[in-house]
Amino acid sequence: MRIPGPAGFSSTRFPFTPGRVRRALLLGLLVLAPGRAFADEVKVWAAGAYSFSDELGGFHITGASGVGTRDDPLVITEELNSSTPVTLTIRTTKPIQAFGPSGEFANGIMYMRIDALNNSGQAWIEFQFELQEILNRPSVFGDGLSFDQRNKTPDNIWSSNFADFDRDFEPYDRLLFRNGKVDPLKTARFEFLMTDYTPRWTFYLVQDPRIPTG
Repeated sequence: MRIPGPAGFSSTRFPFTPGRVRRALLLGLLVLAPGRAFADEVKVWAAGAYSFSDELGGFHITGASGVGTRDDPLVITEELNSSTPVTLTIRTTKPIQAFGPSGEFANGIMYMRIDALNNSGQAWIEFQFELQEILNRPSVFGDGLSFDQRNKTPDNIWSSNFADFDRDFEPYDRLLFRNGKVDPLKTARFEFLMTDYTPRWTFYLVQDPRIPTG
């Protein structure tokens, strides 16, 4: 393919092609700010019919897999760098169809497993999850998003490090794991079911590790 240019000039006669110029500029930026180039990079992880992002800060996702069924849950591995709340951003990447096949559609049935590495330097004595359809706004009953609110006796909520859990649905959708501990540099596993009977394109999962107050 011929590259258009001024009459009488051939592109092959220039010492630097556009690709070489771009690479030189990028190299120059890396030399000027070697630690900055990737510091603000946010990686989006895809699994099933969703994507997962740590774009709101405070933690790092290190892996994502699964489709969201009970036998093949959505598995998110992550590292929390403090004992303050962090927010996982979840977006649909495939068409929304309530109760459609998991993995092919965002169907509102999401079996989850969170593997959280405690890199905060402090022991966690509780761990709370909260669902939000709108960032920083409580999820109410009418939005259809909850930790399987319709099931009064769930058998799919479990943690490797906490013996008990509590669920609150009004005015928040919260799931609190308690009676346990996660030491620094240890990983805790959490399993639960999220349901959304009026699926949205974007929603949020707030994660709040608790430390001793005394």
